Amino acid sequence: MTLTSKTEECLERLQEAGPPRREDLIALLSLRDEKALQPLFFAADARRKETVGDVVHLRGIVEFSNYCERNCLYCGLRQANRQLKRYRMTDREILEAAFAVKRANIGTLVLQSGEDPFYDAEKLCRLIESIKRETGLVITLSLGERPREEYQAFRQAGADRYLLKHETASPSLYHRLRPGSRLENRLTCLGWLKDLGFETGSGNMVGLPGQDAAVLADDISLIDSLNADMAGIGPFLPHPQTPLSSCPPGEVLPVLTILALVRLTRPVIHLPATTAMSVLHPEGRLKALASGANVFMPDFTPPAYRRLYDLYPGRSADSGDPLSILNLLEKELNRYGRTILP
Repeated sequence: MTLTSKTEECLERLQEAGPPRREDLIALLSLRDEKALQPLFFAADARRKETVGDVVHLRGIVEFSNYCERNCLYCGLRQANRQLKRYRMTDREILEAAFAVKRANIGTLVLQSGEDPFYDAEKLCRLIESIKRETGLVITLSLGERPREEYQAFRQAGADRYLLKHETASPSLYHRLRPGSRLENRLTCLGWLKDLGFETGSGNMVGLPGQDAAVLADDISLIDSLNADMAGIGPFLPHPQTPLSSCPPGEVLPVLTILALVRLTRPVIHLPATTAMSVLHPEGRLKALASGANVFMPDFTPPAYRRLYDLYPGRSADSGDPLSILNLLEKELNRYGRTILP
């Protein structure tokens, strides 16, 4: 059996009703031949077109604090990174950035930060209420793990969506990469968010040290079992100020494979084409959009702070004016029959 025919056989089963078979996911995730994977990418792109259409949804992101109390081994924001200049935006600065998102005719604001205890529920609820009242934007939060009562308060204040990536479905790998944290707690938080009526996002990194095709297959199954509305999936990129600085980065092809498989297993899910993909390849985001992705998240963090939200190296390459970036993206998308939907 050729690699292409093996791919097509697994694809046929994946497109049947019911949860994906783990062995099929592992078989496809083990392939490193781009030609053999083309049937998968074509099938995912066709499913994307059929279920969510040709539009690319925009989400304007504002990264308002780079303080973090965690010490994740892969993240440049980790507390132990003493080389990073820390910042917290004022409420006025955050509101002004939200207005910039609105002026760009983008309907969704993503508020993201490290896990920063300075922002308690009262501060955050006041901020959410102000943004909602002044702009009317749909609000997505990405603030990490919080008590259930805080999630409930955010929802009541007007937040609509919450992104909490599970990072890896392996409990042991999760615990090793996120000292002091447990995957069980993360999944509990995701369950609370669903119960409280948030549109809920999860997602994982691809290319982590110690990760294999079986772990990645479990990531896909977990996203499916969580009934996730969105999933942020991107490559691991080693940061020089972390314990994983000498590890090799993730690769484009496995990320595209996972995006395609998630699109097939959860047809109406929202999948961003991440900035990290463009760090790996100049057309990384376009490749993602051709493999099942349908969301783009331009960065509206003020330039003075943007370079300091140093999750991984290379983000500064995408730190231009967001409107100029959107104009270029729109021209590229038009070549492929895709349109932008704010």
